Amino acid sequence: MVDPRITTLAHNLINYSCRLKEGEKVLIESIGLELPLVKELVKEAYKVGAIPFVTIKNKSVDRAILMGATEKQMKMMAKYEAARMSDMDAYIGIRSGDNASELSDVPADKMDLYFKYFWKEVHGNIRVPKTKWVVLRYPSPSMAQLANTSTEAFEDFYFNVCNLDYSKMSKAMDPLVELMSKTDKVRIVGPGTDLTFSIKGIPVVKCDGKMNIPDGEVYTAPVKDSVNGYITYNTPAEYQGFTYENIRLEFKDGKIVKATANDTERINKVFDTDEGARYIGEFAIGVNPYITKPMKDTLFDEKITGSIHFTPGSSYDDAFNGNKSAIHWDLVYIQTPEYGGGEIYFDDVLIRKDGRFVLPELEGLNPENLK
Repeated sequence: MVDPRITTLAHNLINYSCRLKEGEKVLIESIGLELPLVKELVKEAYKVGAIPFVTIKNKSVDRAILMGATEKQMKMMAKYEAARMSDMDAYIGIRSGDNASELSDVPADKMDLYFKYFWKEVHGNIRVPKTKWVVLRYPSPSMAQLANTSTEAFEDFYFNVCNLDYSKMSKAMDPLVELMSKTDKVRIVGPGTDLTFSIKGIPVVKCDGKMNIPDGEVYTAPVKDSVNGYITYNTPAEYQGFTYENIRLEFKDGKIVKATANDTERINKVFDTDEGARYIGEFAIGVNPYITKPMKDTLFDEKITGSIHFTPGSSYDDAFNGNKSAIHWDLVYIQTPEYGGGEIYFDDVLIRKDGRFVLPELEGLNPENLK
């Protein structure tokens, strides 16, 4: 007997997130343990007359490949995967596994090869701009450990988060999109943080369950050279298998001029990946009512209600500020009272205080109105 929550999730992914139509091709790529969901996705794809393709991967196998990978090999792997991705109309990527830190001991230069030659070509250049895509996690004991909960409790949390009414959230986001579209100057204030930048003329995009599950953010990007001040992120952030904490960034005319963390040397190597890595590619406001604390999983943490993320690296094509980079690292700053509070101002008007929207037209995005 299939858990009915899995069936509901598969139906929503095919019909709402990907809007699959008859004759369209969808690549379902699974990394981990989520075979029941994969099978339900295949069934739902057939119901709408779509054509499903499936790839099953494993992180421990990926690690074995990466440990000895060469530039030539990564380019060849990208070539073959890119050819298939180019044939797809939609992509559903499911991420899970026994060990969230499986890639933590892969040398940085090997991970760089993967991101520069494989991820960028297959996902950055094809999947993201050219398909209807959605990426999600799937509950596992490893994820439950990250969240400091039992496996059963985490599964209940997961399905509450992922099966909420995203169409309702979408409507509630519209006033925020409208306001951000008219905004020039943004100021973010809180413990260890005083940051100003402009978003004038940059498109604003709502994330309402069509690209990520879980979802719940509205994003844009700062004008590239407009960022000044400093921000101290209050959530841990994992990158290439290493967990960074106490990240503090200082900006001058858009550029990260000083970066410190629990491993300052290591984080500066990340920001030295290329020129664009020291500029910001995304500014987003998180609103998912069921996600209230970090669990070292970006797909969840960036949606935390009362949070923002301020992202070093490449900007998205649909909110493009001119910045390109091999990295796009969503770093999260929470402003709810439990995390020290804080304010967001648009053109000197307070729009959110201590994680709650204070303007009447935005109150629909407060947690009690989205559940």
